[in-house]
Amino acid sequence: PAGDPDKGEMGLGAVPGRQAAFREGLALAVQYAKAVECPRIHLMAGRVPLGAERAAVASEMETTFIENLRYAADILAQEDMIGLIEPINCRITDPRYFLNTPHQAAAILEKVGRPNLKLQLDIFHCQIMDGNLSHNLETYFPLIGHIQIAQVPGRHEPDSPGEVNFPYLFQLLESLGYSGYVGCEYAPKGDTVEGLGWLRSYWESRGLQHG
Repeated sequence: PAGDPDKGEMGLGAVPGRQAAFREGLALAVQYAKAVECPRIHLMAGRVPLGAERAAVASEMETTFIENLRYAADILAQEDMIGLIEPINCRITDPRYFLNTPHQAAAILEKVGRPNLKLQLDIFHCQIMDGNLSHNLETYFPLIGHIQIAQVPGRHEPDSPGEVNFPYLFQLLESLGYSGYVGCEYAPKGDTVEGLGWLRSYWESRGLQHG
């Protein structure tokens, strides 16, 4: 659960004073994840509180996030699950989201120091905040537990007009030995199945069979 939407919450991990609700939400998420046999859970950081300046609350929010992540890591380890944290860009998508760059996420993961917590790297958010995608993928590859994709700036299919060369990035991920899922977190421009034509074309370009 991402908190109380009526209060503008979008995650609770780094929100001071909401630790109890974070723990309750984690317990529920673990139940759902076990039921659908999903080994990874996105632990959302949440937003800078309304009326607060990011710089003024950054230290307290990071401390809260680290505390909650360590708690979550211990709970998830009992279930052989991975916790994921995802930077969400604050330039377009969510100006108040606390966690917004892979550098910030990597620093927090280092401070938390738990092997079952990983980086959920969304190419869309990463491109908007930092670009430098090849270097970032190579640098943070040991921390990556999940990849998500969407073209920039429209957030549509990866073969729609935009800034990112996805065939190149897919081959880079293959060369790095990435064996996890790539989540298609984009808004299809039309029909969902028709919009997956990019994947069939990519498979064909790689000489792979597909159904």
